[in-house]
Amino acid sequence: MKFQIIGDDMQAIVMNLEKGERVTAESGAMMYMKGDITIDAELRGGILGGLKRALVKESLFMVNYDAKSDNAEVAFAPSYPGHIRKFSLNGNSMICQKNAYVCSVGNIETDIEFTKKLGFGFFGGEGFILQKIKGEGEVFIHAGGNFVEKELVEDEYIDVDTGCIVAMDDTVDYDIKSIGNIKTSLFAGEGLFVAHLKGPGKVLIQTLPFSRMAGKILGAVQGGRGEVRGAAGIGGSIIKSIISG
Repeated sequence: MKFQIIGDDMQAIVMNLEKGERVTAESGAMMYMKGDITIDAELRGGILGGLKRALVKESLFMVNYDAKSDNAEVAFAPSYPGHIRKFSLNGNSMICQKNAYVCSVGNIETDIEFTKKLGFGFFGGEGFILQKIKGEGEVFIHAGGNFVEKELVEDEYIDVDTGCIVAMDDTVDYDIKSIGNIKTSLFAGEGLFVAHLKGPGKVLIQTLPFSRMAGKILGAVQGGRGEVRGAAGIGGSIIKSIISG
């Protein structure tokens, strides 16, 4: 299957399909399609699998695009600016933030990943659940801004802003680490916690998390200071959760 990633800072992916080829994507990711293509919404993993996906606020259904003739074309675009990269899985798996997956080709399964540490769930910014992608095939992952890739050897570690994590190998151990006090959080512009990632394995980082961009936009609209982080950010998140029910 041929594909082309187009654009500079707001990328999309165009898949060129021959008869009998299939692409699977998140619901709502399609930008356009051309040629004889059938669309089928699939509840992967049955009702339980759909409910798991609902826990990470993803659509209950995945969408299959099947080419019924040669020279068919379908394109997908993420919901916010950034870049797309292809990764090959050969029976292994990777852990992603819930908005990273765009589409895949081959025998690829998406599932939820319950985080290993309670601290990561409470303070990690993504809740108790991340997304796990496994199988054999090609996976296309989106990052806000640009990708930064770090390859960690055994026992090597890196501390990352929790919102900046895109994906990591399932061999990487992760936990939450405090980096300062409330004063640091309020006046230094940094959060109270970072993700502590320890190798071996690959870590993918994004330069512009959606939450950071949304915070700047919200701050500009409200006439405030922009992004609110740290203790104030945690309080704001709690209030928003209570309001939304």
